[in-house]
Amino acid sequence: MKVQPADRILRLPEQFFSALVRKANSYLAKGYDVINLGQGNPDLPTPSHIVESLREAALDPATHRYPPFSGLPELKEAIADWYKSEFDVELDPAAEVAILFGGKVGLVEISQCLLNHGDVCLVPDPGYPDYWSGVAMSGAEMVMMPLLRENDFLPDYSLLSQDVLLRAKLMFLNYPNNPTAAVANREFFRETVEFAAKNGIVVAHDFAYGAIGFDGQKPLSFLQIPGAKEVGVEFYTMSKTYNMAGWRVGFALGNRDVISLINLLQDHFYVSLFAAIQRASITALRSSQECVRELVATYQRRRDVLVGGLRELGWDCLTPKGSFFAWIPIPNGMRSVEFADHLLERAHVVVAPGIGFGKCGEGYVRVGLLAPEARLREAVERIGSIRL
Repeated sequence: MKVQPADRILRLPEQFFSALVRKANSYLAKGYDVINLGQGNPDLPTPSHIVESLREAALDPATHRYPPFSGLPELKEAIADWYKSEFDVELDPAAEVAILFGGKVGLVEISQCLLNHGDVCLVPDPGYPDYWSGVAMSGAEMVMMPLLRENDFLPDYSLLSQDVLLRAKLMFLNYPNNPTAAVANREFFRETVEFAAKNGIVVAHDFAYGAIGFDGQKPLSFLQIPGAKEVGVEFYTMSKTYNMAGWRVGFALGNRDVISLINLLQDHFYVSLFAAIQRASITALRSSQECVRELVATYQRRRDVLVGGLRELGWDCLTPKGSFFAWIPIPNGMRSVEFADHLLERAHVVVAPGIGFGKCGEGYVRVGLLAPEARLREAVERIGSIRL
């Protein structure tokens, strides 16, 4: 019998970066020393006090049962308190917080909650490819919003047609931005709230890198803007702030109607996170945040090594303002896939081709600050040695 997939499966976009992983692995298999700067996987361990909290909680038989389907109330309270402390944002833990199986899950789920066939979703280009996956499964249409260097990698809402605005129901934003490492200012977020309210569009702000701002600048939460909770939600994850990528803990915050829909959908998919992981997440949020400050300082040192080194080679490098990525213009006119292949073949350095994040990503590569400073220096030396 030939199994016929559902249409929603056939609509899913190709996983562009799986090919990148295969190429890197092929060189590793041949024995080459590959420096992989192409992925977004944190390379440092989870802080020890969080790991110890997990160990203690896992030994408690009370955590071995099903926790409340929508998550531990005490975790929601910790999240609300943390947001108040970090961003001065007031949240109702019971109605304005949803616990997620990692931020990615929520970013895919919100399209299922809000979009129908024929609706429009506004998506940044370049942007995180998993936005596309949720929209594709919903049957809605994507309209791309170019993020251009001359506009500080912020979308220009005036370029959207009235026909698009009449059908648009959802918009993704992401600052600090993956892949461009740009940040948004208060004026842009105010404009976004006004634009969304006027056009009846729900804003989904992906704040995955919200803890990682450089040069003493703290990234803004979208929810800090008056009226933001009336038009949207923000997605946060423990992955980047506390190096808990494999733990799969995230949360959605903001508009209570959207939060209710996410919780409803998750009731049909999941039985909540392992309670021991939730308890450890509470420890992370309620303990000293010195580990986060140290992490940001580490990424800033790495940024300076990478960008400074490439500038010495004559590259026109942008200075990342946030996230743990650098968005590098390709210096010699190559297409991004060709350029990434060239670096892998000649220098054994992996970078992510910009085209994998959207058409406007062509001409760039994304480089992760996810290796020790010595390895980043070596990567720059290898790149310099092939005289691009």
